[in-house]
Amino acid sequence: MPVEQALEKTAANVETQIKMKLLERHMSQVELSNLIKENSQSVNRAIHGANNPKSKAIRQKIYRVLDM
Repeated sequence: MPVEQALEKTAANVETQIKMKLLERHMSQVELSNLIKENSQSVNRAIHGANNPKSKAIRQKIYRVLDM
């Protein structure tokens, strides 16, 4: 189970970093989803660490928009 714990920790770190960037920019997840033209539920899943290909692609968009 150490691998699963490492994945969970990494996902939590990514979530924290994204949320900090949103706070710095005074931006909500809804505003972010509108900016990257993605459904807000999909953006939420991506931020919380979903590991499917769509979530990975959304995170890449988020990283570009938030300069991460």
